[in-house]
Amino acid sequence: MPPPPLPHPPQTPLRRLSQGSLLRLSRSGTHPDAPHGLGFLAPALAELVDEAEALHANAAALRALAAALGAFNEGFASWLYVMNMNALTTDWPQAPTEASYMLAARRAEEDARATLEALRAAEAAARRPPTPPEPTATTMDLPTTDGPTETTIGGAGPSGSANKSTAKGGAAPKTKKVAKPKMSAKEKRERGLEIERLLAALPLEFRGNDPALRRHMEMVVERFLDRPDEGFNIVAFVKPPDLNQARANKCLIALVNRKMVRKDNSTGSVLYHWNGLPR
Repeated sequence: MPPPPLPHPPQTPLRRLSQGSLLRLSRSGTHPDAPHGLGFLAPALAELVDEAEALHANAAALRALAAALGAFNEGFASWLYVMNMNALTTDWPQAPTEASYMLAARRAEEDARATLEALRAAEAAARRPPTPPEPTATTMDLPTTDGPTETTIGGAGPSGSANKSTAKGGAAPKTKKVAKPKMSAKEKRERGLEIERLLAALPLEFRGNDPALRRHMEMVVERFLDRPDEGFNIVAFVKPPDLNQARANKCLIALVNRKMVRKDNSTGSVLYHWNGLPR
């Protein structure tokens, strides 16, 4: 038995194109003076061409940027590979070894021991009773002797001479320590500028990162600048309790490393000589 025939789909007649649609579009409010037919499309096509050219230029710029990034990535990857291979194949003689760590630990112990000794010395000096002043010799205190005795009483006479006292069998006069000469305002300003220039050449920790360490370095440098032609040992810079031996040693090590100070131990004792800022 043959299959039943399939039903035909409904057929819709084609709609005729409206005769006035293009005419009404050409006479729209946007282009009221456009010609009949398809002439109104010319301005729209001109704008489309301009936008297409701009799109083409932007796409070309993106392609150039992608090429530049690709070249940079390739070069940077090559540089990283070379640095990695260099690190694996190069010996570093300045890298710290076991001896370096042992030396650093020993120096830390020595600094701690020196700091402890300086603190103990400062405490002992604070506990020591003050020394009473020596009595001044006068004519009433001098013993009576048969021999001639010459005595000059200390005092400001009309001539303004210095105080002198001489007697038979008397002790020799003590040598007074020479006081530091006073500086004028101009010399102080110049000294401050010179110290600032010297500190600018030192590591960051001596330039203000630690105010106490900067003050200690200024004290050490001023001691050198007062007498630049003399050599000093480390004890000459210690001023407890402010500047102990450990801090003075640290400041001197920084100055020796910067070639501002020369360390000399040819005489059997370590002396530090001032060289100044190298050229």
